[in-house]
Amino acid sequence: MIHILNRENTLLNKFLAEIRDREIQKDSMRFRRNMERIGEVTAYEISKRLHYEARAVETPLGVATVNMISDRIVIATILRAGLPFHQGFLNYFDDAQNAFVSAYRKSTKDGKFTVKVEYISCGDLEGKTLLLVDPMLATGSSLVLAYEALCERGGEPAHTHIAAVIGSEQGVEYAESHLPKSKTTIWVGAVDEELTSRSYIVPGIGDAGDLSYGEKL
Repeated sequence: MIHILNRENTLLNKFLAEIRDREIQKDSMRFRRNMERIGEVTAYEISKRLHYEARAVETPLGVATVNMISDRIVIATILRAGLPFHQGFLNYFDDAQNAFVSAYRKSTKDGKFTVKVEYISCGDLEGKTLLLVDPMLATGSSLVLAYEALCERGGEPAHTHIAAVIGSEQGVEYAESHLPKSKTTIWVGAVDEELTSRSYIVPGIGDAGDLSYGEKL
């Protein structure tokens, strides 16, 4: 199932507009904070689809029954661009386990590239709910490779929620077709139609990692 969040008019649209705006992008702290806020909004939306169980909470005056999340949540992201987005999820799922994947594009002379997974930090995923969050869902290949690497290391999650800020139509379709359909839900802030020959989303936002932390060599 795919959820495209900007199809409903909410405060999320303000944050999406600001991360796209080339003038506002010059303020890297504001860019990171907007990424974090989009993560918080998306985390809230995902929370509506999780499992809950009733628990008794003792107050100073009595006992209240509250429905609490019963899923064992793991939040995973791809370094470095995913860190502010990841933090937004962690602000809300503050007792979640965390996992990190280092992946990079290895370019060839003809302008094409392959994605290499270099490093994984991951605990047990077996039977848990994985939130794999990555700001840009361009081709979808790095995200699928990250998912496969995480499962190889930590085991198979009971369900995976893929979350992206901006996706391309091609990237969303690729992720949907290469991840287990019955165990995957995709959440995207907005979906753009165009993907360039160098796999940049248009209009997109540019390079999320550079905008967050400065240009890399």
